[in-house]
Amino acid sequence: MSGKQTYRVCFCFQRRFRMAAAEAPNDVKAIFFKYTAANGFMSVEQLRRFMVEVQKEENATLEDAQAHIDGVSHLHELKHLTLFHRRGLNLEGFFEYLFGDANPPLNPKLRVHHDMNAPLSHYFIYTGHNSYLTGNQLSSDCSDIPIINALHRGVRVIELDIWPNSTKDNVEVLHGRTLTTPVKLIRCLRSIKEHAFVASEYPVVITLEDHLTPHLQSKTAEMITKTFGGMLYSPGSECLSEFPSPESLKRRIIISTKPPKEYLQAKDAKIQETSSKKRKDASKQEPWGNEIQSFGTKTNVNKVGCLDTESNEEGEEDFKLDQYEAPEYRRLIAIHAGKGRGGMQDWLRVEPNKVRRLSLSEQELEKAIATYTQDVVRFTQRNLLRVYPKGIRFDSSNYNPLLGWMHGAQMVALNMQGYGRALWLMHGMFRANGGCGYVKKPEFLLKNTDVIYDSLPVRMTLKVTVYMGEGWFYDFNHTYFDNYSPPDFYARVGIAGVPADVVIKKTKTLDDNWIPNWDEVFLFPLTVPELALLRVEVHEHDTSEKDDFAGQTCLPVSELRQGIRAVPLHTRKGERYKSVRLLMQFEFI
Repeated sequence: MSGKQTYRVCFCFQRRFRMAAAEAPNDVKAIFFKYTAANGFMSVEQLRRFMVEVQKEENATLEDAQAHIDGVSHLHELKHLTLFHRRGLNLEGFFEYLFGDANPPLNPKLRVHHDMNAPLSHYFIYTGHNSYLTGNQLSSDCSDIPIINALHRGVRVIELDIWPNSTKDNVEVLHGRTLTTPVKLIRCLRSIKEHAFVASEYPVVITLEDHLTPHLQSKTAEMITKTFGGMLYSPGSECLSEFPSPESLKRRIIISTKPPKEYLQAKDAKIQETSSKKRKDASKQEPWGNEIQSFGTKTNVNKVGCLDTESNEEGEEDFKLDQYEAPEYRRLIAIHAGKGRGGMQDWLRVEPNKVRRLSLSEQELEKAIATYTQDVVRFTQRNLLRVYPKGIRFDSSNYNPLLGWMHGAQMVALNMQGYGRALWLMHGMFRANGGCGYVKKPEFLLKNTDVIYDSLPVRMTLKVTVYMGEGWFYDFNHTYFDNYSPPDFYARVGIAGVPADVVIKKTKTLDDNWIPNWDEVFLFPLTVPELALLRVEVHEHDTSEKDDFAGQTCLPVSELRQGIRAVPLHTRKGERYKSVRLLMQFEFI
């Protein structure tokens, strides 16, 4: 891209801006000349040395280096550009390789590399909340499309709320006691079967919130059995003594719910009135989401006004109504859920010969951690803990998932349609381990219960250099950011993780430039790198309105490749832009 760009001001005047082509940063030029011979071309052997010494790709071969040179050659042969030579790459070709798709920040060859033979309780699992909703929690449509989209992204836990239809003779999926329009259960089940293993071969868990009569439970059991057949993992009606491993459950469907109970119409009376003020507060987010809430913010647990349809789903009534169960339905439940009669400490009890799933709202989790931290961590070492959004999130916004992960919660459930910073963290976490939807928990969460994150020593420092960015000129309308001039971009770079590691930093704003060259260095000391996520955002400064969103990504620090990398950016919804990317360098010091 080079030449001039014209913007019209009012009706009579025009402003012209010089458009420069992307040029290699000074550091890249210096590295190129350090490794090249006097002829100005980087040979295959010199490129291999660069890959080993700068990019820290210790096992790089001459074949790998040649493949990169061939890739640059192939991309530009139609443009008749001389970016390569039989003796290697020139500077422009070297820059094209560094800023190209073949040089991402995560290793595409790594794929699934965690030990997948441990019990399910040893993994963070990619989990959705109310997976069937297309929008807000009160009035949006219910559909199988969000379920399909979630499965294609790698989500492994799908939640379905199942209710009798209006004539009480069939089963529908909907968010109960709201204005959401229902979708047939059978349609959701068939879509899950068709799309469950497109993104990952590892098991899909269907969590059911059951509001059915025994007759409809029987009908549901028949639908599930006929739909999934041999794909269904069904160990029988008794609780498991230990969860099986993801590896042993490849391409299997697992049903998880509490033991069946009678469909109680009286439960409708438990809905509490909602205040207009809370509805208003829930909608105050910026277009891309508010900054992620810190862990120390106080919340009122069970405060009036919470449309928390799950708060009593696993309570005392489960134990009083087993006589109404449909036995064929009960036999399908592989992961039993329930809270019990007592309070939080009883909910978190660990039984030596039985494992189960417990669901807590984000507010209940905060309360549990404040008082029973060790009990929470101990519970999650054998059992499954699911965390779900509080009921006043009518707009399908999300909470900070790190609070759950820090204390071992495997199923941190987020609204997959609640686009914003919290969901971007979820995307980042599950880019790890080949995007299979299962990430092995750190060893300290599996072996210790006295997990304390205060006053820990710094174990490593991540050095991040933000060189430059490009691609907005091709992916956005030329007046999208500003009607009268090219955009004024700045980048935000930071860490999400344990409280001591959390930080966000900002580059300078570069005015009137489609290809910003920031060339800034940031240091991030890390006390718990296993839980650290690198946050990257780009915004366009606007003096009169809110700054415009211009791209984001989130990456697991544990899998970052050192060296100079091309970092693709994504939309607010998490979809990758075709051209927008940053050139960055990562070093662990």
